[in-house]
This record gives sequence, C-alpha cells and structure tokens, in this order.
Amino acid sequence: MGNAAIELIGIDKSFGLVRANRDISLKIPAGTIHGIIGENGAGKSTLMSILYGFYQADRGEILIHGEKAKIETPSDAIARGIGMVHQHFMLVHNFTVLENIILGAEGEPLLNTSIAKARAELQRLEREYGLEVDPDAIVEDLPVGLQQRVEILKALYRGAEILILDEPTGVLTPAEADHLFRILRQLKEEGKTVVLITHKLREIMAVTDNVSVMRQGALVATSKTSETTVEELAELMVGRRVLLRVEKGPAAPGDVLLSVKNLTVKDSRGVTMVDDVSFDLRTGEIVGIAGVAGNGQSELLETITGIRKAVSGTVTLDGIPIDLTGAADPSELRARGLAHVPEDRHHMGLVLPFDESENSILGYHRQEKYAKGPILDVDAIRNDAEEKIRKYDIRPPNPQLKTANFSGGNQQKIVLAREMEQDPKVLIVGQPTRGVDVGGIEFIHKRLIEMRDRGKAVLLVSVELDEIRSLSDRILVMFAGRIVGERAGDATEGELGLLMAGVDERETAA
Repeated sequence: MGNAAIELIGIDKSFGLVRANRDISLKIPAGTIHGIIGENGAGKSTLMSILYGFYQADRGEILIHGEKAKIETPSDAIARGIGMVHQHFMLVHNFTVLENIILGAEGEPLLNTSIAKARAELQRLEREYGLEVDPDAIVEDLPVGLQQRVEILKALYRGAEILILDEPTGVLTPAEADHLFRILRQLKEEGKTVVLITHKLREIMAVTDNVSVMRQGALVATSKTSETTVEELAELMVGRRVLLRVEKGPAAPGDVLLSVKNLTVKDSRGVTMVDDVSFDLRTGEIVGIAGVAGNGQSELLETITGIRKAVSGTVTLDGIPIDLTGAADPSELRARGLAHVPEDRHHMGLVLPFDESENSILGYHRQEKYAKGPILDVDAIRNDAEEKIRKYDIRPPNPQLKTANFSGGNQQKIVLAREMEQDPKVLIVGQPTRGVDVGGIEFIHKRLIEMRDRGKAVLLVSVELDEIRSLSDRILVMFAGRIVGERAGDATEGELGLLMAGVDERETAA
C-alpha cells in the first residue's frame, strides 16, 4: 500500500449509548485518493472529525507520516498539514473570497500586508491546481461549485498536504462534480493525499485509488477500487444485496391535479427566472424536471408551493387556483393535499435546534392527532415520530435528539417521512436523495413509485440525471427559465444533456 500518510490504530468513539466508531484501524497511502463510504450514520464523518480534531477518540492512536500525532483541535490538525472541506461550507457569506481564505491565518499585524501576500499566493494556487475564482467576489454571490473551490483554497493556503472532503458533491451538479474530480486528480499528481467521504458509488469508481467501507461504526473492508465493483460495494455498505435500478411498471395517468399556465417569476434583482412556463401534472404519474442548477427549477417549485411571488400566470391545484401574489398560505395548500419536500432541507425543511419529533410534525402540528385542545400532545407526537423513524430507518432512532445531530441523509429522511406520511394528492419534491446513502435511495425511490401507483401526482426536481431518468414517466427540461423540451422517461442521457445545454436535436435536424 506504500508509505502511509495517515494511520489510524484502534479508534473508538461513543456519544452516550451510541458507539459511532468501533475499533477502527486504517492505513491511507501518501499521494493517493482514498474513498471512505458507508450508509448515513455509519461513522464516516465522525472518524474524519477525530482526524481533524473536532472530536477526540475515546481510545486509539493517530500517526501522520509515521509519527504519532496528538490532535485535540483543528489547529493541531492544520499544523500537521491536514485540511478539511466540510459538507456544509464554513464560509462567511458577506466576506470576499480573499477575506475568507486568510481569515484566522492573517500572519501579519497589518491586514493590508496580509491581503497583498495572500493575493499573490492565491494566484499561484489557482494556476497550479486549476482552482480559478475571483478573489474579490462576495462569497454569497458565488454558485456552490465555486464556494467549494474557496474551501479547498483555504485548506491549501494553510499548507495542507492531506485534504479531507466530506460529501463534496452533495450540492454539486454532475458537471461541477466532474470538474471537482479533475481538481482532485491534479492535487494527487502534486503529491497531496486526498480522503473522500461519500456514499456515492459513482464518484468512488471515478476518482479513487482505494476504498474503505464502513457499516454501523466498524470498518468492514478496504480494497483497491480497480479490484471491486459497484454491486460489491453497495452490498458491503448495507449488509444485503441492493437494487441499483428502479423497478416500475407503466404509468396510468388520470385527471389533471396540478396545472401551470404561462407562469413567469422574477428574483429580487428583477431577473426573470421562470419564463412563461406551462405544463400539467396528472394523477398516477411522476413528472421530472431536468436541468443544470440555476435554470429556474428552484423558483418554479417555490412559486407552486406559495413561497415565492409570481409576476404572471396561473397555477391551479385540483381545479382551484393558488394565490400567486405572495399571500398564499402554505398550511392551506397542505390542507388541500399539496406536500413539499424543499431542495434545501436546512433553510426550508427543518429547524435544526428542534428535536427530531418536533421536526417530524412541522407544518402539520395543528392537526387534531397532535394536540389536546390548544396544547400539543407530546406523547402522541413522540409516538408518531417513533413510527416514522421505524418506517424510514432514521438513525439514531431517538425522537428526542436534536435534529442538528443527525447526518445529512437522516435529516433528509425526517423531511420525507413528514411529507410523504401525510398521504398528499400532490407531492412536490426537490432533490429527494441529496445526501442520502445507497440503501436510503433505494427505499425513497420505491416509496415515490408506490405513491404514483396509488394515484398520486409527483413533481420531481433533481440534479441527478440518472434519478430523473429512472423515476420519471415524462421529463420536462428547463434551460434559462423556459421549458425547452418534453421527453418520455426513457429518453437518453445524451438527448437530455443537449436540451439542458439549450440545444434541441430535433429542431437542429429539422
């Protein structure tokens, strides 16, 4: 396996009764890209957080380049040449790129001197690793792919020789993910060691040299990526055979449940994000909306669900108009049978400081089954939460745990369970499997197909083109705010990719 950049020996870590890491021993060769995969809650992020000094192991040792290392804080890790890019970026949104990169590592008493030196170093790093980004741009104005580059530059600026990336593609489009992989290969060629924490088997097979599989806190296998398969890794992750394709029969579309006519939406800057969009959604079908992120899909979903104001157009739910003036009451829409799984669970789907049980009824808390008169029935709420935890395999199975303490995939399951268990007529779902592991993806896809087969209508937005193609009975493609094409669910990836780039092959041929 070559000289080890990282060696973990007998690492154990518990949080109360939950044993997150179980006697883990692992060597990661220097100058390689090493994948660590496992289901949500398998202990991957905990293990790397110990390496980065966020947590301290209850037992075990860490060696960096053969030397025993005492890492009690992130500062200790940085001093040892370890950098980490977190799943949820650690950036100050109203600072510039340059200000974020030097924050905490100014190095000079005069800030102007630090900024001048940092600018020169940043230019060198950008050239060397292909990490171009405007140093004077405000971070909140950057797309997530560029924000991630800022995080990588932060680590490299601090001298990282070992770079840990935690679920790095969870918020990236496929094209952005491919660009990230090119950057990681470049880092490897420069002698850096990269540790990739993920549950996505595509990226493991695409970019890693070696892969380790974790399950229920334990390390169950390590192998060369070239000597394993997607199917073998999926089975090791879950502990059983996993269906990697969606099995579904033909759709039986019925009456129109949701109708969108000539909808136009502008953002706060006055830029048209949804441009004269029209389509119908029927009972018993899944309609997928494909497109590169930022082409109006998010604004479309937010307008249909009453969150965002429209400029013009109409939306009707089961024949009754939705108020598009910005005064729509989401609770009224929920009562009319419209459920919404938002794309961004942190900003729209959950209140992270709340208990899991509280989030499991959020928006539905006025229903009689959750209340005794004007007072919430805590026992009924917790019993309901326990049932959802069981049905959706949410880990750890503790309805009193703060939602912030669940992994991203389990947070997603909390939102999905809350909305899907209301048995809505129409389910609007954005990025249903973002941050969810392979076993969870299989489960969620089955539930969406079951909803369709029970006569429900599902509108699906996903940046995962494979997911759109697998689930959808019809696919609408958005580009620059407009629907530029409609295709059957069996459309090819190439055909959809052209439409996503604004090119209609049929029109070109004509």
